Amino acid sequence: MTPSFSIVFCGTPDFAVPSLDALLSDPAFSVKLAITQPDKPVGRKQILTPPPVKVLAEKRGIHVWQPQNINEEAESYKLKATSCDFLVVVAYGQILSKEILSIPRIAPVNLHPSLLPRWRGASPIHHALLAGDKETGVTIQKMAEALDAGPILAQEHLPLSVTETYENLRHILAEKGAALLVKTLKSSLQPIPQDIGNVLVCSKLTRKDGEVNPATMTAEEIDRKVRALTPWPGVTGAINNEMVKILKTSLTQVPESLPLSCAKGTSLFITELQPPGKKPMSGAAWARGH
Repeated sequence: MTPSFSIVFCGTPDFAVPSLDALLSDPAFSVKLAITQPDKPVGRKQILTPPPVKVLAEKRGIHVWQPQNINEEAESYKLKATSCDFLVVVAYGQILSKEILSIPRIAPVNLHPSLLPRWRGASPIHHALLAGDKETGVTIQKMAEALDAGPILAQEHLPLSVTETYENLRHILAEKGAALLVKTLKSSLQPIPQDIGNVLVCSKLTRKDGEVNPATMTAEEIDRKVRALTPWPGVTGAINNEMVKILKTSLTQVPESLPLSCAKGTSLFITELQPPGKKPMSGAAWARGH
């Protein structure tokens, strides 16, 4: 089968890998170029590490470009990109200029892990969990200059359980988004403007977002933070006047957990925590040592 659509793909972390893999595996598409962030030092030894998208692209024989600033360096690759049908962006990490968005013949398309217009911005998965949303999902949007403000091409809804975690949800949405992306690009695009009356914006997370205080926060509020902000930026709080990293929690009592009294008479059960400079341990093991 002769590929119907040529693709330039922009993406960086592991969330973007299923989408690139789906496009590479479908004979309807020909990925001409993968654009991703530069290699970065990782870990205590600061080993220079390629982004997951680069690893997959090179494994599949796709040319990779890693500009420090895509808008300033775009001219050198513009000729290669101009003839593409779709510019596909999945968690790339740089804002694209109007000039770049105008390159594809059919449309610049973005996969966003929320039900736009809810949670435009950098941390939609985290914020859906932090807010206690009953559902989330993925959106395929036609990109516009304003961040995540483009018309909607397709959406898929996903109910959220009260025990859902960021790590698990990220994986689910990456896979669902990849399937919806392929399906959408093969269909006749029917853009629907976003309802600006329902816009919610989320910003990048910082370590301060992970600070908790049982004296002022309920068990449910802390549990949401732990499920949403682990592993990054992580949740820290004082237990018996000692600062620890809280890794896993439950709203019901479970074996080897540590009960924690919280605001409004609520109780949280810490199932795993990590003291400074030590390995993770169960809440009960930490309590026995104190």
